[in-house]
Amino acid sequence: MGAAVDRYELGPIGTNCYVVRSERGASEAVVVDPGDEAARLRLELARMGATCTAILITHGHWDHLGGVADLAEGTGAPVHMAEDERALLEDINSFVPQGVRLRPYTPDVLLQGDETLELAGITFETLRVPGHSPAHVAYYTEGCLFSGDVLFAGSVGRTDLPGGDWETLVASIRRLADRYPPETIVYSGHGAETTLGSELARNPFLAELRA
Repeated sequence: MGAAVDRYELGPIGTNCYVVRSERGASEAVVVDPGDEAARLRLELARMGATCTAILITHGHWDHLGGVADLAEGTGAPVHMAEDERALLEDINSFVPQGVRLRPYTPDVLLQGDETLELAGITFETLRVPGHSPAHVAYYTEGCLFSGDVLFAGSVGRTDLPGGDWETLVASIRRLADRYPPETIVYSGHGAETTLGSELARNPFLAELRA
């Protein structure tokens, strides 16, 4: 059995946030990409009977960061984030769209993308997968891949934002496909879940990986 995963679409563009537990009924949880609505997340955690023991950030785009400060301060959970993108959280309002104001925060644990994390009774592997952003990190545990905005059901992350690069993105997806089995469930930053195998077989943006 893999981890228990609950998905919430948060914020103005429906960014996926995930609450991950070792099993249903577990008393500790890890929250991946709390993009907004920290109060809602805390209510959901209370409903589950779980405490947030860690916050994992896939990358430093504002729609994945909007709830970080409130959730971290409200729960005391340490924030894990790629060291090379920490400025995007610490100086968040320099990188948001016009009219948006968010609370900055200093991450507690800085990642390079080759760590093993033991959190809430779950073992996560971190893997650096740049291309959508320069230091994007994916998290893997027990057949579950939290891919952020690298790979989606039927699509891939955009590369027209600062630090994005198409060839780098494709190389990152190839690295994921080489490392993890095709039945791996992909929990993306937007949209529905999928599997690595399904995307390698049918995703129109990945034709070069099928050549």
